[in-house]
Amino acid sequence: MQTLRRFFSAVISASLILLNLAAAGQAQDVMLKSRDGAIELSGTLLGFNGEFYRVETVYGELTVDGSGLTCDGPGCPSLTDYIAQVRLSGARELGLVLIPALLEAFAAQNHLLAVLEPIDDSRFTYVLKDQRSDKIQAEFHFQLSTAEEGFADLIADNAEISMSTREIRAAEKHRLEEGQPHDLPYRREHVLALDALVPVTIPDHPVRQISLKNLALVFGGKITNWRDLGGPNAPIALYLRSHASGTSQSVTDRILQPADQDITDAVTRIADGKDLDLRVSRDPLALALMTHSYIRFSHPMQISGDCGVSLDAHPRMIKTQDYPITTPIFLYMAMHRLPKIAREFLAYTSTDSAQAVIERAGFINQNLEEISLNQQGDRLVQAVSVAGTGSIEKAMDLDASKPSTQNTGATLKDLQNMLNFLAPLRRVTMSFRFLSGSSQLDAQSRANIHRLAMVLESGAYDGRQLAFVGFSDGLGPASRNLEIAQKRAETIRDAVLKIAEAVNLDRINITTTAFGEAMPMACDDTEWGRDVNRRVEIWVR
Repeated sequence: MQTLRRFFSAVISASLILLNLAAAGQAQDVMLKSRDGAIELSGTLLGFNGEFYRVETVYGELTVDGSGLTCDGPGCPSLTDYIAQVRLSGARELGLVLIPALLEAFAAQNHLLAVLEPIDDSRFTYVLKDQRSDKIQAEFHFQLSTAEEGFADLIADNAEISMSTREIRAAEKHRLEEGQPHDLPYRREHVLALDALVPVTIPDHPVRQISLKNLALVFGGKITNWRDLGGPNAPIALYLRSHASGTSQSVTDRILQPADQDITDAVTRIADGKDLDLRVSRDPLALALMTHSYIRFSHPMQISGDCGVSLDAHPRMIKTQDYPITTPIFLYMAMHRLPKIAREFLAYTSTDSAQAVIERAGFINQNLEEISLNQQGDRLVQAVSVAGTGSIEKAMDLDASKPSTQNTGATLKDLQNMLNFLAPLRRVTMSFRFLSGSSQLDAQSRANIHRLAMVLESGAYDGRQLAFVGFSDGLGPASRNLEIAQKRAETIRDAVLKIAEAVNLDRINITTTAFGEAMPMACDDTEWGRDVNRRVEIWVR
């Protein structure tokens, strides 16, 4: 009886989770019992994923671990003939190539056949069968539309996974989590791959760079002539993806809204990313914002600042988030526990094998690279060029809170100390950055916490030194900025180690340090520049 009580306690405390109500039309009554009949739970069956029952009871909706239970009633599923059903909805560009390619690779690795069954232009199903017995293990149903519609399906419980080229918006997140507990024990957001918003023109256009401020003014209709950007006296022909695309919505969220701009009606909309790339490459007046993954024939522009810093959308710059408008590729999960095979597929997408598939599909993978200090010449030149230029001003107690075009608080001595520390180390292509005006990490950095924890647990850095290195913007006293940078480095370290429970700290030398304003990545005269400069980097030896 004591064992039974422990079983019932575990079911109630560890396996019961409040969830959104499912469609009542698919629900039937069931009675769940422990095998000795001492415990009974009756209600309306809302779903079964091969492991857990979702039941609407007098206590509300519960998710119950099916191990050790029997099911009686017309709604009971067949345990022997169970086939996992996984519905994916959202961004068309992800469902056409990337995710099917990952699913096929996952199936092959697990000795499954992935059989494609087309339905129409927007719907298809992948049937996963055992290679030996031909028994169906799972069906992955794809609905291709937009990121926005994918979130709507997730909220309405019409999908287990939403595919998105943008981060979920606050209103969507609120609707998805409405009525749910705040301590759900599994993550709902998964960064699948990396991408970035990039301004593009024809390959031989004379204007090679543009600031984020001017980008917002151009797409807000305030700048309409190339002459105002340093080019010829000619009108600017604007291009974007369709209104409902995640890319277009990212332009609004990441570029226009921070500048208090609304998008102009003068924009020509192109539905397909490949068509947009080709169209821009043939129009000498064109300026478009598109994702890095679609750039083939058009020419990417640099993002510039008033202090002379220009940033390229190079894959390494996107991985480190040194490029300011990265756009991770997301999968968002339903608020209930997914079938086991779906969870295994999501875990597979973080493996080295999956990263190769992601790269072949045209996206930037999350494999970690190491960059020596010698390979970071542009950063060093920028650091040297501004080192000490404002230390006299700060010593004279000039307004340190006023944004300037350069990060100016670090002295040449500070720079020397930094270089002496970093010279024998190599930078890892993973950084941690914070939401503007917040201590909260951005989406890519949140994913990096879990990714680094997983890497540490794997033993990849055993026998090496790993340093969390904090940097800051140049606003305020340099000493205070150094303290803040150090605190951020320690915070990130603690967050990683909290998750990496299996890491053997005796095998790796983990340290933290900070250099404050010593190595600016962008100009401090804009919010985005300060956001880029406030960061924690990972260096290894």
